[in-house]
Amino acid sequence: MTSPRGGDADGVAVGTSSTIDTSKPHPARMYDYFLGGKDHYEVDQEAAERFIQAAPEVRQAVRANRRFMHRAVRHVVAEGGVRQILDIGTGLPTEPNVHQIARAIAPDTRVAYVDNDPIVSTHSRSLLDDDEHTSVVLADLRDPRAVLGHPDVRRVIDFDEPVALLLVAVLHFVTDEEDPDGVVATLLEALPTGSHLVLSHATVDIHDDAREDAVNVYRNATATMNPRSHARVLSFFGDLTLTEPGLVLVPDWRPDEPEPHDAPPIGIYGGVGRKNG
Repeated sequence: MTSPRGGDADGVAVGTSSTIDTSKPHPARMYDYFLGGKDHYEVDQEAAERFIQAAPEVRQAVRANRRFMHRAVRHVVAEGGVRQILDIGTGLPTEPNVHQIARAIAPDTRVAYVDNDPIVSTHSRSLLDDDEHTSVVLADLRDPRAVLGHPDVRRVIDFDEPVALLLVAVLHFVTDEEDPDGVVATLLEALPTGSHLVLSHATVDIHDDAREDAVNVYRNATATMNPRSHARVLSFFGDLTLTEPGLVLVPDWRPDEPEPHDAPPIGIYGGVGRKNG
């Protein structure tokens, strides 16, 4: 990701690039490595392995985060009645994808995927180019107006109808100096009543060592990691109405089945909020 500096003539956020940077690890490609994928480079693998040494629960954590996303998407589609999803920071395609989860319930659901890593766009487009109800956008969360105004977002998302905004494991890569509150507020302001925010965010609340060594791995990545407290993450929901059970650790958000007794603690909060006015 890059600092918000406006968009170019094609609607792509300035600071994004169609050139794949392999000189630094990228969070999306590291996440792919944690999930056992193959779409990463040696620099990503090396950084991910250092992170695993410092936070050995990370593979379980990213899988728990994806399971949270699955349950949250099913909720906003089945119970919230949403038929449009704006997924920002989508990461590399991992099945089932958001559109697959949503369309298993409502086949007419439209999805716009947004990420700032060109390898994500390349892989996603190769899978979805023939799908007129999805779009893949190379843009940056930290320039929310460029995201909202991008023609390929507007092609599939009607902002006069409820939208589910997904910010899943992405906002912790935005520093306080880059104004994450303003980013989220700008995005939510564009959404009508009946829209939902699905958000998950890293925390070190539950680890005595604050996972400092793990967090430091991202100092040399394309984006730093900025874990936040429960109260701080909760503040991103503003005046949205939180769906029960509120903002909780992701394994505790409407689990399909109990976690194993030997499951490690997962330092990711997750929640879903509804815009009522």
